[in-house]
Amino acid sequence: MQESKKQIYLIRGLKDETYTEFKDRIYKTAVGLIPYENIVNISYTITEEAPPLVSVIPFKKGKIAAVSIKKGDSPFIDELLNTPGFEGAYTVTEALPVAYEKAWPDGKRTPGVCLLTLFKQKKGIDYNTFLDRWHNSHTPLSMKFHPLWHYNRNVVEDRQCAETAGWDGIVEEHFRTRSDLLNPFKFFGNPLVIVPRMIRVYTDTRSFLDYKTIEPYLAAEYWVKSGNV
Repeated sequence: MQESKKQIYLIRGLKDETYTEFKDRIYKTAVGLIPYENIVNISYTITEEAPPLVSVIPFKKGKIAAVSIKKGDSPFIDELLNTPGFEGAYTVTEALPVAYEKAWPDGKRTPGVCLLTLFKQKKGIDYNTFLDRWHNSHTPLSMKFHPLWHYNRNVVEDRQCAETAGWDGIVEEHFRTRSDLLNPFKFFGNPLVIVPRMIRVYTDTRSFLDYKTIEPYLAAEYWVKSGNV
């Protein structure tokens, strides 16, 4: 399993911004990072549309982008910290329990669809328990039940943000097709197993994260610079 350090910057859409305006703004922001010599990779996941009105996943309706970079030094990038709608900058340890093989050009949308999830550690458990339940219980469960194509798991190690944006985990789960995520019988399984699987995932999730503050988003991914996927 690949593991490495990177930075993630969360940027919210502005009150009067349309999805198209938000998408264009984030694209220009990400492309503006290309000239930095010390940056190896640049990608972002972004909400391009409103989520379905009815879904087994409690999607949030706001506009958000997670800009991910890997670079040769540790300081956060001022241009991103000062971007309108900035919510937080995070140094994370990335792990890819399941990884796609990138075969599309930079600038083109990653095939399929992404479930971007932000969450905080559950109150009442220690940090090691949080990580153990997340990595050794929930990750294998997700890989067993869901048709994951790419699973990008990010543990927050350091942050620069408001207290309300103090996320402990940022996860991007990719699916080959939109229906793999949005059709519950593809996401959880056939009618004979769907209910017990839903209950098991829900119970497992609540064992390590603060369910009241979890933020799942229907998103798309774009690579701007893929020096090393």
